[in-house]
Amino acid sequence: QLRTVESGGGLVQPGGSLRLSCAASGFSLSSYATGWFRQAPGKEREGVSCISRTDSNIQYADSVKGRFTISRDNAKNTVYLQMNSLKPEDTATYYCAVSPFPCALGRVADFGSWGQGTQVTVSS
Repeated sequence: QLRTVESGGGLVQPGGSLRLSCAASGFSLSSYATGWFRQAPGKEREGVSCISRTDSNIQYADSVKGRFTISRDNAKNTVYLQMNSLKPEDTATYYCAVSPFPCALGRVADFGSWGQGTQVTVSS
């Protein structure tokens, strides 16, 4: 069974940082584009960032550019999302998923093997 597992969420004050991890079970993340998505209560799931198989194509949502950084460690079969300068509007459940296609944050349907999510809450 192909699945991803997210971790690293938590409660942080505005301006703080968190690093999320996406680990894969049963397959190699380096064979797929990996995306981070988030969903806040009452809102649709939105793409946050994506990294291609070869790391040659990295995308960010406009709302997180300059604050979030996506990276991968193939030896650990893990993709990370470093989140800095967090804002209350970043509060959401964060998910990772993989796609056999090139990165396209707007094409949520391209992604599969969704994890269970990790909660990020930014509040003072």
